[in-house]
Amino acid sequence: MNKRIQKRLAILVLLVAMPLYIAAAWWLLTWIDDRFGRPHIIVELLIYIVAGIIWIVPFRRIFRGVGHGE
Repeated sequence: MNKRIQKRLAILVLLVAMPLYIAAAWWLLTWIDDRFGRPHIIVELLIYIVAGIIWIVPFRRIFRGVGHGE
């Protein structure tokens, strides 16, 4: 993949896909809270950690090498 295209895709992911993912994670935790009540703080923390890590899996290839010089 061309470095220029890769950088533009990375910016697009950060500006469009990331806010959508944050909204989806927020909705999921709100749904869990409404449906089952607020989970224990450790469970909630684990959900946030997993959600914070899992978003990068589909975009790993785009972000690899973006910050390196050409």
